[in-house]
Amino acid sequence: MRGIRGGRGLPSAIRARFTESAVRPGPARPGDRPPGGSSVKRIPPEQDEIPYLRSVLVRWYRAEQRDLPWRRTTDPYRIWVSETMLQQTRVAAVLPYYERFLARFPSVAALAAAPVEDVLALWAGLGYYRRARHLKKAAEIVVARHGGKLPEDAEALLALPGIGRYTAGALRSIAFGRPAPVLDGNVFRLLSRFLAREGTWSSSTDKERFWKIAEAAVPSRNAGDFNQALMEMGALVCTPRLPECGRCPIRRRCRARLTGRVDRFPSPRRRPATEEVRRDVFVLRDRRDRILLRRRPESGRMGGMWELPVENPGTSPATEAGRFRHSILNKRYRVRVFVAACGGAAKGGGDVRWVAREEIPGYPLTAMAKKGLRVAFPADAGGKPPGR
Repeated sequence: MRGIRGGRGLPSAIRARFTESAVRPGPARPGDRPPGGSSVKRIPPEQDEIPYLRSVLVRWYRAEQRDLPWRRTTDPYRIWVSETMLQQTRVAAVLPYYERFLARFPSVAALAAAPVEDVLALWAGLGYYRRARHLKKAAEIVVARHGGKLPEDAEALLALPGIGRYTAGALRSIAFGRPAPVLDGNVFRLLSRFLAREGTWSSSTDKERFWKIAEAAVPSRNAGDFNQALMEMGALVCTPRLPECGRCPIRRRCRARLTGRVDRFPSPRRRPATEEVRRDVFVLRDRRDRILLRRRPESGRMGGMWELPVENPGTSPATEAGRFRHSILNKRYRVRVFVAACGGAAKGGGDVRWVAREEIPGYPLTAMAKKGLRVAFPADAGGKPPGR
């Protein structure tokens, strides 16, 4: 295994920003005291930190990394799918979707040729459905303009729907071995603590400062391993709450730990207030025992997904079948499910469709619709919600 060279130090402009304010010691938590009992140890000069971070983290990652399917491949398409699914979604949730998605769409060309409803159906339940639409649209562009191969160039990647600065950096470094930086919430938190740099993830100004740090840190060789090491450390060790400093490989040089201020970095962000919402959904059945579904507008959240109506367009009275709770971002829904017969034509705007119950699994349903159908038909599919 090739070692990592010391590499570059920080540029003078970045180094100057690091040392604008001295690191002031504060009270250390019991679990965060450095060896020897002293709450503060000598803190190495900033210019030595980044080469140290590179060498230690890459060695740690190669020994401790999780065995994940997207780490067993060098196929840029498969890495692209994984990076898209992992945006704002935990690894454990992504794993089954990743395998199913690639079994159905094994190549860029297969994804580009597929109906968008098929793509949304396989994505249903993973959330943030715009990612699936962007992935599908980007695949079409890759086939049309790049011969079915994901481009390596940063500008070409950033021109694709759904690929931003982070995803472009991840693809360029992991799939193509280019020295491109990445910055997500995990990396931001790790760098903030390691260098004791204040900042908030929600601040665009702070993000830009940390992008410059990430750019200065990424090595010219083994950039993919280094970036994945940053992300892996942030996900497994340097966690938002109760970080496991005792098993952190860079704890001896972590400035937040050395000054007993791990819990202060990064700066806390303001979370939106929780909003309680009450909603009724209707499971409407016609004489052929079909269910009425409504497709959401293409634009907006969960665009193109199918859901249950929120009003009863028929004349038959509705019977309450049960209730459930559901969360979307900061909204907490208390949902009542009603069942009613609806023999006439469905009313209301938007795209509505009568669907046979056995055909519902082929539709990309919202998570709320799946829960509503489970309440109405608990025995369907052995108790599993239709559409899963």
